Amino acid sequence: MYQKLLNNLEALKLEKTYSYLPNYLDSIARPDVSIVDALLHLTEKELAFRNERASKAQVVLSGFPFVKTLDDFDFDYQPGVSKSRMQDFASLRFMSGAENLLFYGPPGVGKTHLAVAIGVVAASSRQITYFISCHDLIAQLNKAHSENRLDQRIRHFAKYKLLIIDEIGYLPVDKQGANLLFQLVAKRYEKYSTIVTTNQAFSKWADIFSSSVVAGAILDRLLHHSHVVKITGPSYRLKDAMDIVGGSAATAEKGALDD
Repeated sequence: MYQKLLNNLEALKLEKTYSYLPNYLDSIARPDVSIVDALLHLTEKELAFRNERASKAQVVLSGFPFVKTLDDFDFDYQPGVSKSRMQDFASLRFMSGAENLLFYGPPGVGKTHLAVAIGVVAASSRQITYFISCHDLIAQLNKAHSENRLDQRIRHFAKYKLLIIDEIGYLPVDKQGANLLFQLVAKRYEKYSTIVTTNQAFSKWADIFSSSVVAGAILDRLLHHSHVVKITGPSYRLKDAMDIVGGSAATAEKGALDD
């Protein structure tokens, strides 16, 4: 009978219950534990396991270039970034109002780290999330346009509860690409949240998108219902390089003194 029970659990793919059952049977062999309590506890274990597995799968499917959290961010190195404000964003409250986040600042200051950290929270909460660079996004839209399946591709990117578009402004965008991006932004407008990172001031977006009209239309929809985070601190990459150089210099100096 016991083996039949295990076989049934395996057939039903109740993996956590299957692995948890042998030790659990010993712990509930007491008169003060009812069958209902035992079954409730087992089902809660199974649900928690499935939720955790689904959360991890969603993070993998989100396309993040790396997985980092706000705990990994050095707020002391970037004192201009409010930790409490980032934690509020990580509560995902902004998503309930289909609000956007725009991280603006020079290269290396942590814009992508913050965007990913918030995205990981969303994905872990099983909000369908996707991360993509602006260059790759426009390349995909251009390809879909040439293959006469643009509507399908726009619907694909429009479905995400949170879309993260990284590195707007690092490469120029031609007029067709700008128009395609506008169509996607317009499709998502006031429906779902978008996070954008950019190294260019919004006043320069007309140069990026080869059209002041299209740039203005994109910004109009992104900035309405949005939170803008301007980061003006030093580059993390420069800090890492200086740490390496400093460490090498200290090692060399110690070696000279030892000699």
